Amino acid sequence: MAIRADLAAVPDYNIPRQTPDAVLLNANEMPLPPSPAVVEAIARAAVEGHRYPQWFSDTLVARLAEGLGVPERWIAVGCGSVSLCQQLIQAYCGPGDDIVCAWRSFDAYPVFARVAGVEVRTVPLDAEHRHDLPAMLEAITPATRLVFVCNPNNPTGTAVRTRELHEFLDRVPDNVLVVLDEAYWEFVTSPDVPDGIALALQRQNVAVLRTFSKAYGLAGIRVGYCVAPPAVVAAAHKVSVPFAVSRIAQAAAIAVLDHPSEVRHRIETVVRERERVHARLTRLPLCPGHQVPASHANFLWLPLGDRSTAFADFCARRGVMVRAFPGDGVRITVGLPEENDAFLRAAERCVALAR
Repeated sequence: MAIRADLAAVPDYNIPRQTPDAVLLNANEMPLPPSPAVVEAIARAAVEGHRYPQWFSDTLVARLAEGLGVPERWIAVGCGSVSLCQQLIQAYCGPGDDIVCAWRSFDAYPVFARVAGVEVRTVPLDAEHRHDLPAMLEAITPATRLVFVCNPNNPTGTAVRTRELHEFLDRVPDNVLVVLDEAYWEFVTSPDVPDGIALALQRQNVAVLRTFSKAYGLAGIRVGYCVAPPAVVAAAHKVSVPFAVSRIAQAAAIAVLDHPSEVRHRIETVVRERERVHARLTRLPLCPGHQVPASHANFLWLPLGDRSTAFADFCARRGVMVRAFPGDGVRITVGLPEENDAFLRAAERCVALAR
């Protein structure tokens, strides 16, 4: 039985390889497992697994509203921020519409758009592997309904600065929704990278996506949230899957929010390792003519171009899984110190053999 003709050209979503006993640095996961308090909360919630969860995760919404200082009606919770990304496309786009996004950026944007029958207008990153916001403005057409700005950007780890984002938002038409995907925002240490939630509270066409998958270490639990004007939240709710966020997911998210010092410690651990690995990589002649960009996320980007797949395969043969983006580069998740050392040994060996 044939699927929709337009779906035949949609590429399969790239699922990171999970090789037994390998060092997994290819999925941007937090390397540390959930704390005992989170595991206990999950176990308590599992006892009521025979009951449906709250439709809109009201308890978590209230907890987020308190912590973020925003009204509850400005928050939608979903099965990871990626599900909310899909919901916004479904809610605002139809046949004949288009979305604008940078490229390379998060793989899901063009996939979700094409699944919804929506055109995708991709804009190449600039020479520093960042969003080219002026070019993205030029790409907006009367058919554009959504613009995605991934900040920090996945997979490059680069970030848009406060002034340039304000200038961009000032020029985006009011009828175009700008989605600031801030899945890695908690890893940002630069004061010049903006807090999207503050921007969303000032504008009627800005939505912010965040997740518990990365800094909070709940990638396997699946929960994220959107902060946006109430009309946008209501639109996202209209296309949500009923009961998409389980009791377990809600309990886990509340538990990590209740232990902020532990979350900060884990983030600081990752950031320290990120800077250490970046310093080592900048001393290796892996990317002749190209700098290894500083990262604002929990991963690093090697702009290896046509050598990306070969480098990732080399690392895999040495028991380290990294993520290749053929023709563009390689993304390396920041892991535990010993995992990062295993990657660095593989990278150094690759350079040595190439001489």
